[in-house]
Amino acid sequence: MAEGAGTLLDPWGTSHVKDYDELMRQFGIEPLTNELAERLPRQHRLVRRGVIFGHRDLQRIIEAIERGEEYAVITGIKPSGEYHLGAKLTAEEFIYFQSLSPKAFAFFAIADLEAYADNRLPLEESYRIAISNLMDLLAMGLDPRRVYVYRQSVELPVLRLAFIFSRAVTYNTMEAIYGPRPFGLYFSALVQAGDILNPQLPHHGGPKPTIVPVGADQDPHIRLARDLASKFREEFGFVPPSATYHRLLRDLTAQEKMSKRNPMGILHLSEPLESARLKVMNAFTGGRATAEEQKRLGGEPEKCVVFVELLTAHFLEDDKLLKEWYWECKTGRILCGECKARAWEIIGRWLRDHQERRAKMRDLAERLLEEKTLSQK
Repeated sequence: MAEGAGTLLDPWGTSHVKDYDELMRQFGIEPLTNELAERLPRQHRLVRRGVIFGHRDLQRIIEAIERGEEYAVITGIKPSGEYHLGAKLTAEEFIYFQSLSPKAFAFFAIADLEAYADNRLPLEESYRIAISNLMDLLAMGLDPRRVYVYRQSVELPVLRLAFIFSRAVTYNTMEAIYGPRPFGLYFSALVQAGDILNPQLPHHGGPKPTIVPVGADQDPHIRLARDLASKFREEFGFVPPSATYHRLLRDLTAQEKMSKRNPMGILHLSEPLESARLKVMNAFTGGRATAEEQKRLGGEPEKCVVFVELLTAHFLEDDKLLKEWYWECKTGRILCGECKARAWEIIGRWLRDHQERRAKMRDLAERLLEEKTLSQK
């Protein structure tokens, strides 16, 4: 468990970051500057709005795009439940980097071994959940023609890598990175390093730039994978994986991270619309104690989950409209009830459209996973 002043990075629990500048200084993460962002062929709203705040070696990916060279995009999901807004950020970044070049090939790891180690979830159950997760990805725009989908438990090259990597780490090393943990989680971290470097194995075309979009709490995994890539560079020719980092967003009740332990704070992409509407209408806001104070003093949109997490990070693409919405709140021209009702129109439309697309993706999701499973038998 990585700790510092105002910083707690726990990839399997609740992380807390008070100061992102301090986080970057402490762990050597580079800021995502305007100069670097402007070299991207197209800027995602998460880039434009600073939700993606830092990177490691993003320039390596940009150079591959500019030269028309191959690169890989890798992400994964611990299949322990339905996709929610926290997972949506990483999914969007994954699809975004796949879309930036026809030379980009995506790898999607179903982390069923991690789900077993962390949640004791049977592999058969995590397989069912993985189908649902993949349906969300496809509905969000993942190109099925340029993606390699697999489950950790049957991906022998990844498991071999994890075993090989174990030669280069000690118990003290893993404890220094992650804190005291059951040994199964240490091993799942080695498997995840195998996932990250899997695109560079010979049967996937060999060493190449690889980008891993993650939340700030996943940086321990990135540092471990980069360290192992360096230690095994002579043997495998690994290029140290690049990464982008997004901010850790609050749940709907303004807690630090979405958690199944707080049902009113978590919004699933497959959630029934009436349930989702209830949660949005009860979300934490930056409103004043009374309507009179709101009109006189103005609201505090920078504290508001509806404005920061839902509109800015997830659902409102129009930058001009977002700015107008901010000043309507800041000057007291709009009250929280009206704001939530307007926000729900946008959020509800997105969820409805997504769920309609998602319902059509089951056969494709099953085929992508079944083809890989059958090839391992």
